[in-house]
Parts: sequence; structure tokens; C-alpha cells
Amino acid sequence: MSTPATQRNFLRHLAVFVCYTALLVGSLWFSYELRFDFNYMTGDGPDWIEPRKFQLFWVVPLELFTLYVFGQFRGFLSYFRLPDLLRVARAFGVATAVIFSVYGVFNHFKHVQVAPTLSVIILNFIFATLSLAAFRIGLRRYREGQPTGTRGSGPTKLRRVAIVGAGEVGSAVAADLLAKRGLGLKPVAFFDDNESKHGHDIHGVPVVGPADQMAVAREAYDFDQIIIALPTTAHRRMLDVVSQAKALGLETEVMPAMWDLASGRVQASQVRPVELEDLLGREPVGLDSELIREMIQNQVVLVTGAGGSIGSELCRQIANRAPKRLLLVDHSEVQLFLIEQELVGLGHGSLIVPFVSTILDEARMAWIMSTYKPTLVFHAAAHKHVPMMEHQPVEALRNNSVGTHQLARLASEHGVGKFVFISTDKAVNPTSVMGCSKRLAEIAVQAQQQAPGNTTKFCAVRFGNVLGSSGSVIPTFKRQIADGGPVTVTHPEVMRYFMTIPESVGLVLQSATQAAGGEIFVLDMGHPIKIVDVARQLIELSGFRPNIDIEIKFIGLRPGEKLFEEFQHEGEQFQDTAHPRIFRFVCQPATPAQVAEWMRQLHPRLIPGQRDEFKKFLTGLVPEYTPFME
Repeated sequence: MSTPATQRNFLRHLAVFVCYTALLVGSLWFSYELRFDFNYMTGDGPDWIEPRKFQLFWVVPLELFTLYVFGQFRGFLSYFRLPDLLRVARAFGVATAVIFSVYGVFNHFKHVQVAPTLSVIILNFIFATLSLAAFRIGLRRYREGQPTGTRGSGPTKLRRVAIVGAGEVGSAVAADLLAKRGLGLKPVAFFDDNESKHGHDIHGVPVVGPADQMAVAREAYDFDQIIIALPTTAHRRMLDVVSQAKALGLETEVMPAMWDLASGRVQASQVRPVELEDLLGREPVGLDSELIREMIQNQVVLVTGAGGSIGSELCRQIANRAPKRLLLVDHSEVQLFLIEQELVGLGHGSLIVPFVSTILDEARMAWIMSTYKPTLVFHAAAHKHVPMMEHQPVEALRNNSVGTHQLARLASEHGVGKFVFISTDKAVNPTSVMGCSKRLAEIAVQAQQQAPGNTTKFCAVRFGNVLGSSGSVIPTFKRQIADGGPVTVTHPEVMRYFMTIPESVGLVLQSATQAAGGEIFVLDMGHPIKIVDVARQLIELSGFRPNIDIEIKFIGLRPGEKLFEEFQHEGEQFQDTAHPRIFRFVCQPATPAQVAEWMRQLHPRLIPGQRDEFKKFLTGLVPEYTPFME
């Protein structure tokens, strides 16, 4: 019994067949008329009427067959771009070659007119290609002209916008907006600092001058929105543009990140509000995507902390690279459910297997590894909030240190190919319990590399603060701004390194491709940024003035915090890697016996008790640890 979907699909293919047939019949008939100067209309043409009718019965089916072979019955008619035009031309090219062959075989015999004349064959190729392209482009223009949402709901009022940046990206944004009138955005002006572009048009939109002329140009071009299409490195210029636009009461949006454009996840017209990461001046990260895909493709991959900020992005990027199976482990049912549903919505439901579990459940983790036999493990599960862990150091060490040591040992026992531990810059010369717990975990992972009979390649990856993560200061600042202030900063000189979540995870995957075993990789975080400057930029992005509309208040460093972070321990040797944004540190690792002894000493102390006494004990395991005593 046919389903409604099957019936709709049949009717669609029938409609495509009828439309294409009509166009091809018309093209061949018109080619004859043009060839003989439309003499058939006056009755003076040569006797080609009957041959022409006969040729229709084999030329048109041949052309329809080649269109089918080249996939022109499978695609949506209203989606038509240059690659589709080339496929149509190739289909008709093949059909034309066959027609030429038939002409060469039969038409040299007298009174045999199986194929059209040579000139008609060429004209038919041209008209068939043009008519089919015109038909598809017309459907596309109709679709793009429809308002977003329900079709036929009435015309959409076009909102006039100006684009800052008349380069390739700005040009792509304008072309997309002009083509998709249903989006309701009409580009009316470009701004660009390049004087050679002033006075010229791009897609019919004038380049009126630099962005500094925004106030004057607004009166002439009557726009009420700005779209920024500047390079990611032009963060200072972007901030100036945002400030000018805010002063004029203009809504400001930015083009999608190059990462999203390159991956195909978004189009140029899908502009979004300006975010803090747009103003940090981070250069785009170049990744060897093919090398990462080769590492992941057809492999069983396990991600711990899969519901967290880093873990969930790891799952997204791994799922896009065709693993055989993706195992998601997280102790939070809610967070695990969210990433599971997201991946299912993206079409990865058949790949994923979610597990609600803590990494401290040794039996559960051993069962997962023995049952599914992962070849890659990305260990992102951790307690990472510095002030919170400072008041409960036992939990930090239990989860971050003991849990990592236990998981690494299980990975080795079950023959995992690579084990990647997500560490932090706070593990270098730590002043916090969280940093100390991560440093001890690094030592345990490196020691496991030396374990007798081990075949697993262990490595750790250090990086700093991640924009948008649950532990980032940014959500706190945004909440404080929404409440009217004050925005609280610990110290006027405190500095941190920042990365975006996709950027950091991409570099983690790239690091994993280079792991030989026992290394600590460090990501190039760029230049450190003062937290107070981050606060000021967020306030300005929100349309307020720092210390006028929103107060910035300094409250002093919290327990365990540093003024600045480091990336290299004393005794670690620096080595370059094949990637300019990834560095490798190697050192003389602790032995498995030493780590086992430390864990033996640690276990009896993993009970609530005197925090300061426990921190003093940790200095014996991690001598560079400088604890905060209460």
C-alpha cells in the first residue's frame, strides 16, 4: 500500500517529467524554426516536418535519460546554482554527442533523415540548456521571493541594511540577501576603508565610503541596521563600528564565523548579533581536517564529560567525521540528554550510545570498554570551578586525579589506541586545588604510558579559558549587565587567555593526530587579555557605557586565583609540532610505581576533614603547588 509520502514523490517526479518533456520538445522545434528562418510559419520551408516529428520520438527521450543519469530528477527544482547548470550542460553534452554519432552513421545516406542537421543539433544543445536553466532559475527566484515562514502569507516589508566591509565576504552577504528577498533584508550601501572601492557598485549596491561616514550616509540611504563583514583580525575596527552604530541607535549584526561558513553549517545571509569573541582578534585556525577524519573514521570513540562545554563540542565535531560508534559518558542525566537530542536532530542517532555514569564507577567504565572496545578516548570529565573546589579539595582530587588515573589504567588494560586527557593552564605551578588535581592527573597519565605491556598512546592537552563554557566569566558578566550592574572583576591587572569552544576542540583533535605517547600538548592561546577589558567590551556591546551606565567593581582575587596563567613547568622541554598553533612539552615522567604509591597514600585521606591539612599533604605529591590556606 502506498503511503502519502510515496504518492507525493510519484506526483513530483511526474510533474518534473512533464515539464522537462515540454521544454525539450519546444527547444528542438524552435531550433528547426530558427535554422530555416521561420519559413515553416509561411509554408516555404523544406520538407522536414515528418522527419522532425520522428526525431522528437528518440531525441527527447535520449535527453530525458541523460538528465536522469546526471541526477536532475532527484534534486529540488527551485535549488539551482552554477554546479547544477554544469551538470545540465554535461547531460545535454552527452546527448548531443550521441545525436552527432547517429547523424554521422545515417544522414550521409540519401533521403535518410534520422537525425537533425548539424546546425539544428548545435542550436538544440544551446536552447535545451538555456531553457532548462531559465526554468529552474525562475523557480528559484520565486522560492527566494517568498516570505520566511508560511508561504503566501503576504509580502514581507524589506528592512534596509548597510554592510561594513566590501570584500569577498561582504559581497557574498549582499548577493545572498538580494537573492533571498524573503529574508526581509535589502542591502542599500557598503562601507569600506579602501578608497579604491569608493564610488563603485557591488551587485548594484554602492560603496559610499568608510564606516566613519555612517551618520551622514544614514540620511541619504535610510538604513536602520548594520551588518559587519570584516576579517576576524580587525577586532579594534569592529569595536569602533559597533560603538558608532550603537550611538546612532542602529542594530548591529555580524556575518557568520568563517568556521561555520567553511563547514557549510550556515550561509552568508544567516547573520547574528555581535558577540565578544568577534572582538578578541583571534586569527582563524587552520586544521588538517583530512588527518583528523582519518583518525576518527570507522573508529569507536568514547567521550567522558560528554554533556559539558568541551565534551559536547567534541561530540559534535567527532560525529561529523563518520565514526563507527560514539560513546557518550556523563554523570549528569540532564546534560547528557541535551547533547543526545542535539546529535539525534543532526542525523547522528545511529552512531551514538549515551551512558549515565561517573568515571569513578570502575566496574561500569570497565564494562563499557570491554563491551564496545573504543579505540579513541577523549577524557573531558572534570570538576573545574576554581573557587568551589577550593572549599572541597577532596572532591577535586577524587574526580580529577583518582578518576583520571583509574580511567587511564582501564584504557591501557582494554587496548585503547589513543587516550587524550583535557587539562588546563591552571595545572602549571598551581595555586588552586583544581589546578593541583589536574597536574596530578597529568603525571598519572604520563606514568601510565610507561606501564609494562601498555600499547595505548597517552597524551594531555592544556589550554586556558574557553568563551561560553560553564566555567567562563562571560556568562556571569552578561547576567550582571542584565541586572544593571555592577560588573565584578577580581583585580584590575588579572589577565587570562581566551579561545572559542570550536577552536579549542578543533586543536584538541589536531593534537591527537600527532600523539606518539607521553606528551603534553599546549595550544597557542594568542595574547592574554585583561579581564577588566573584557568587562568593558561586554558593557559596550550591550549598549551601555562602562562606569557611567554600568559600574565595574573590583572585589579582590578569590582563593586559588592567579593574576596570570602559565603554560610550561620547569623541567619540561619545548618541541615544535607540525601545526603552528600546537606545541609539545616532554619531560622525565614519574614511574607507574611512584604514581601507585601516591594513590595509595591519597585514598585514606579522601574523606571530609581539615582542608588545610589535606592541601599540605598535596604539596608532597606536587611540590610546585602553592596552596591557599584558610
